[in-house]
Amino acid sequence: MARRAAAATPPPPGDHPPRGHRSGKGGGGGQTKMRVLAWVSIGMTSVMVAGALTAYTAYRDAFGNINEKSVKEDILNPRPPDTGALNVLLVGSDTRAGEGNAKYGQQLARTADAGGKRTDTIILMHISPDRDKARLISFPRDSMVQIPRCKNEATKQEMAPRRDMINSAYNSGGIACTMTTIEQLTGIRVNHFVEVDFSGFKNIVDALGGIEICLKSGVNDKASKLVLPPGKSLLNGEKALGYVRLRHYGDGSDIQRIKRQQIFLSKVVAKATSSELLTDVGRLREFIAAAAGSVTMDPELANDTEQLIQIATSAREMTANGVQFTTVPWVPDPKDTNRVIWKEPDATELFTAIKTDTEEAKPTPTASASAKPKVTVKPEQVKVQVLNGTKTPGRAAEVADMLAKQGFNVVGVGNYEAPDGQSLAKTAVHYAKPTDMATAGADTLAGSVLPKPAAEQGKVAAIGAQAYAATAGVAATATTAKSTPVTQLVIGEDFDSVKVTKLPDSVQNSTITASEQKNVCT
Repeated sequence: MARRAAAATPPPPGDHPPRGHRSGKGGGGGQTKMRVLAWVSIGMTSVMVAGALTAYTAYRDAFGNINEKSVKEDILNPRPPDTGALNVLLVGSDTRAGEGNAKYGQQLARTADAGGKRTDTIILMHISPDRDKARLISFPRDSMVQIPRCKNEATKQEMAPRRDMINSAYNSGGIACTMTTIEQLTGIRVNHFVEVDFSGFKNIVDALGGIEICLKSGVNDKASKLVLPPGKSLLNGEKALGYVRLRHYGDGSDIQRIKRQQIFLSKVVAKATSSELLTDVGRLREFIAAAAGSVTMDPELANDTEQLIQIATSAREMTANGVQFTTVPWVPDPKDTNRVIWKEPDATELFTAIKTDTEEAKPTPTASASAKPKVTVKPEQVKVQVLNGTKTPGRAAEVADMLAKQGFNVVGVGNYEAPDGQSLAKTAVHYAKPTDMATAGADTLAGSVLPKPAAEQGKVAAIGAQAYAATAGVAATATTAKSTPVTQLVIGEDFDSVKVTKLPDSVQNSTITASEQKNVCT
């Protein structure tokens, strides 16, 4: 299958003056419009990757216009391990190159080199290892972060690490620099990337048959050339373009506008994954053709038919119920209120949830139908004593807090001294007697730790044992349900993390689920 190779372009000039992240007032008109267009185009690409590829084998020719770009050799930093999940970095490029792009960025085009590109949109699409759930994580473009050392995509020169806005990784380094920045900040392996421009936005919406929205009040906005009544409206491509560019509506804030965009995108996902589209040969071909010409992928994704078919198969089962849209929780940057920093530890817990989303081992069927069913217990039923087997002070309390946040009934902390006096190499779980509840508690605890430790009968001696006192922001767990005997978790040097299944309120509040947005009016 023939594809065009993506041509490298010189990096654009420096970023424009700051714009407030909360207020909708002030400058940035043309560039803001392009930022919104890039954001929604990213959503269209995510739909194409996770949804329309269901027909990849049948519509192979329609993907012939996908651009390819190899960037593996440009990634300079060590990469996180693969967990079996599929993580695709989606970047909206507001390049002026190509037919139809320049007219949507005339203001920015006057201040940047022709054909240059920048991004204000970075989204990580995470598809679970068993391919039945998806979460799209949006990184606010005003996030102040540590950019690692990178290689410039065009010049191949190495750039020193620095603190800067997250989108500067792409603006000055390209997609490889963006990938390594996300990996270094989150610890999440980025398996593939997709770059998208917004020239085909209107065609994509039209290929879907339009998107229905609901407005609490009418719109008559000259800037976006949009006139809509209160209530429901079916937007064709042209009107959808005006809607996603809309700023002077509601309270005019960026936060409300971003939420409006997420709801719009959730409706796109719901429609693109509906049987109405996937079973309509003509419309699906039109949709794929409209999206394919506006994207660039790494060759490993574009040419891996087996993986594309795997995504395709899972997409048939991934209904809109399983698609969530999350913005990384943030707070204003104390150094500059026009910028933001990520709220901690909430952001780290979100990233840990992605890193620890691994395939669960399937239970081995018993040979005898009369065999006694295996006892299972919930985390809150498991009493845990956490012991530090390493030479790193405070490790027991740190891990105890992790377990408590995930619902485990942590009752004590302490230290463990190995017979040779050295740090314990591997984490282990210990229980006293091989009763059903004891072994079940050990299994539940071991299954929540990465890498998964071995469960062994026989307690170990604790040094300096004391009751667990939760740190600020961590609630100790109490349960009236039948509890297991105390199980010991002895931390070794190989300990990586506790699986995160319970996300903090700030993450939940910044998440929307596609299926819940059907009748939402903004």
